[in-house]
Amino acid sequence: MKRIPSSEALKRKYPEWIVLVVTMDQQGQVDVMPAGWCMVTSGRPLMFAVSVHPHRHTHTLLREAGEFVIAFPAVGQGPAVWYCGSHSGRDVDKIAHTDLELLPAAEIKTPLIKGAVANFECRLVQQMDTGDHTIFVGEVVAAHIEEEASGRLLNFGDFRYAMAEIVSGTLYEAQ
Repeated sequence: MKRIPSSEALKRKYPEWIVLVVTMDQQGQVDVMPAGWCMVTSGRPLMFAVSVHPHRHTHTLLREAGEFVIAFPAVGQGPAVWYCGSHSGRDVDKIAHTDLELLPAAEIKTPLIKGAVANFECRLVQQMDTGDHTIFVGEVVAAHIEEEASGRLLNFGDFRYAMAEIVSGTLYEAQ
């Protein structure tokens, strides 16, 4: 085993799942931020956590709105993911500059991403500062799937995306 700087070893975490964190300001302007640092933190009730740097526009919106949507982008949404990750919602309307379409949510004001593999409506229940990021934990209050979606995006680092096939049915169990 070779010892190396942790920043070098961290590159080996790829590929990773990518999500879109959807937030909305008090004037109704929607922002979408791609994130790799997202995870399920509870099954009952279902909760998601996402880690966001304090300088990000999304960080401010999460604190102000107290709600958000976690959307799993579908394969064809790669260009929109790239655009949203390379522009700030402080400066541009990301929805207007991409082919992302919005749908009304069932339980919260923040909209869903049409065509995403899945959308989870979340109400913020906790936040915690951790080093240079804040972890936002949201309880899922409604969930939606796109039945026509065939795959979702994986991040291979440096804005390289590839499809991960959606698998359903019986899982193989070792004997």
